[in-house]
Amino acid sequence: MSHFVEIDADNKVIRVLVGNNNEPDEGLAVMESLGGTWIKTSYNNNIRFNYAGVGYTYDEGRDAFIAPKCHDEAVLDEVTCRWICANAEHNVEIS
Repeated sequence: MSHFVEIDADNKVIRVLVGNNNEPDEGLAVMESLGGTWIKTSYNNNIRFNYAGVGYTYDEGRDAFIAPKCHDEAVLDEVTCRWICANAEHNVEIS
């Protein structure tokens, strides 16, 4: 089983689908037959830092999926590509 996301022209994830991966690139070929732009994501965060969900952004330069920013105080951790907030009231890490 493999997971793929479709992104729009702004690199925003618009849907996530599960594909077959019995053969190399089989799942991607099926997704591409649907049209649109598809990128593989990992449920276990093995590639592209984070498992992508609808509303995430694909950052081509980092080759990473990044969650929507949780609030204005949050800063992106460049190592994990996850938002971190220094504000004690919001001390939450979004993955």
